[in-house]
Formats: sequence, C-alpha cells, structure tokens
Amino acid sequence: MSTVAEFDGAFARMAQGRAGGVLVHGSALTARDNRRLLAETALKHRLPTMFGVRENVVAGGLMSYGPDHHDLSRRAAVYINKILRGAKPAELPVEQASKYLLIINRKTAKALGLTIPPSILARADEIIE
Repeated sequence: MSTVAEFDGAFARMAQGRAGGVLVHGSALTARDNRRLLAETALKHRLPTMFGVRENVVAGGLMSYGPDHHDLSRRAAVYINKILRGAKPAELPVEQASKYLLIINRKTAKALGLTIPPSILARADEIIE
C-alpha cells in the first residue's frame, strides 16, 4: 500500500484470502492521522491487527508488542551525556532495546469475537478496556 485510499482494498483482499491476522509495520502511512482509519478498516474486514506501538492499539488495533519508547529515550539521554563528556560515538557500544511492552485492546478483541487467553492477559503490560 502506498496511500490511505488503498487500505480498504488491501484489507478486503486479505480477508478474501482468509488471512488470520495482520502484522502492521510502522511507517508514515500507518502512523498518526491514519491510525484510527487503519483500525476501523481492519475491524470492518474482521482482521485482528498487531502493531509495534501502543498508539495504534489505543486507536482501536488489537494489540502491540514492541520496545518501550520511553525507555529508549532514557537510554539515548545516557548516550548523549557520554558524547557531551567527550566519548567518541564510534566507540560506544550498540545496545538493543531491553524493555518491551505488550498492549492489548480488549474492546477490539470482543468486537472481533476473540477471547484472549488469561495467560496472555496476565503477561500484558497494559489492557485497554
């Protein structure tokens, strides 16, 4: 997809192909102003969606699992501090995110007729009612 106008057709084709769900990668097209439209289109075609950021779940997506962006920002501040104190960026180690968040939208699950297992709900960092 390259435009918002293609959302409906793309989701219709996935539904016709009996996709069990959709993993939505982050991009300018799937962010900010288009989050709600994306969630509504997925729900219209009865396709569960998984994202990498919480904001898409707040907008109506089913769930997200991805790095904690607040934690990443704190880690970036530590790097900036080291650089400002004279460390050479090329000599600093590359770090992988160490904190990930699972967010589930229970209202969307119910609208899709899905029951989220208690073991998954227990692992969720946040459940949106």
